[in-house]
Amino acid sequence: VQLVESGGGSVQAGGSLRLSCAASGYTYNCMGWFRQVPGKEREGVATILNDGSTFYAYSVKGRFSISRDNAKKTLYLQMNSLKSEDTAMYYCAADRGGDYCSQRLASGLFPYWGQGTQVTVSS
Repeated sequence: VQLVESGGGSVQAGGSLRLSCAASGYTYNCMGWFRQVPGKEREGVATILNDGSTFYAYSVKGRFSISRDNAKKTLYLQMNSLKSEDTAMYYCAADRGGDYCSQRLASGLFPYWGQGTQVTVSS
């Protein structure tokens, strides 16, 4: 099992970035993006089911879009209108099961995690 994130970087406020997460090992039903700032708790950003159903944190709704390409086994996070408070390490997470995918935005209960990619937004 391997989840490898890419696409992070530095951008000015108002800009955009697209994160990718290349998955291997299994077919994952529920996948998600989380972020964490040093000294703070990990925060759920968005989750998505295999059928394309999506769930978002209130703080990113309308600005971020989660999607997946099942043929390529790749998860994406399109981030628009970035703010300085979006600065964090972003992690990809996955589970073969799809139960409670929306609730996992808060619980973060995923068995598989990537190493993270840093996003820095300057104002």
